[in-house]
Amino acid sequence: VAVDDRHDRAVIHHLLDRRTLMQRRAADSDTDVQVIAANLDVVFVVTSANRDFNPRRIERYLTAVWESGARPVVILNKIDLVSESAPLIAALEGVALGVPVLPVSAALGTGLESLRQAIGPGLTVGFVGSSGVGKSSLVNRLLGEELQVVNAIREDDARGRHTTTRRELRLLPGGGLLLDTPGMRELGLTDDGSGLAATFADIEAAAEGCRFRDCRHEGEPGCAVEEALVSGEIDHDRWTNYRKLQREIAAAAARRDPVLAAEQRRRWKVINKSLRDHPKLSHQR
Repeated sequence: VAVDDRHDRAVIHHLLDRRTLMQRRAADSDTDVQVIAANLDVVFVVTSANRDFNPRRIERYLTAVWESGARPVVILNKIDLVSESAPLIAALEGVALGVPVLPVSAALGTGLESLRQAIGPGLTVGFVGSSGVGKSSLVNRLLGEELQVVNAIREDDARGRHTTTRRELRLLPGGGLLLDTPGMRELGLTDDGSGLAATFADIEAAAEGCRFRDCRHEGEPGCAVEEALVSGEIDHDRWTNYRKLQREIAAAAARRDPVLAAEQRRRWKVINKSLRDHPKLSHQR
């Protein structure tokens, strides 16, 4: 907002358009949308090298970030907890196509310089990720002081506890603004398709080679996507998650539109029948 605060109280004169908008489906609603952050230039998607490591979750976060209009960067934190981080980095690079993957350790300070290089004057950056991946520790490192409370992860399952409970915008030494957000146990997508297409660009590119332009990749002849699955060019787990996120986005849109909901139910009846008629394809999915 444009504010005049020259008098005893501030007066809002203009509401500016948001440049970027990251949002999710509200946890307690099928239709309501919750804003996570607005006007971010860069979003650091943080995961950890411990047992909570999950490439499928990163695909979900990347979809939301691309859809927001911001630029994603993936951070692999807590590399001090593993003897070899290269396989984890390779796994992330396999799902974060064209996105930088930065291995760091907030505990030891390893790799933080590459993180700082992604932040500069005039940029607003945000951190998103599950609870316990070390976002608050990274924020403290970047700020140069212990401003965020840090909790230990649970020993039984290496999962985190909620540490940050509110969104807070801070000025970074050397310039730039940083927004820390609470950890999210659930990130319901509200994508219109563009974020999904950017995250799964390899699948979208393969689909361009299908014989039919309206190919659903469900047994049609000349399906380039199914050929890529058979050859191993496309990972089956990645394909399964792609379809899962597709269905989730379509279902969320359908709940907002009763006519679309009826069409979606009809379509999935056809798809389920097709899968029953093609056991091999059903097994692949």
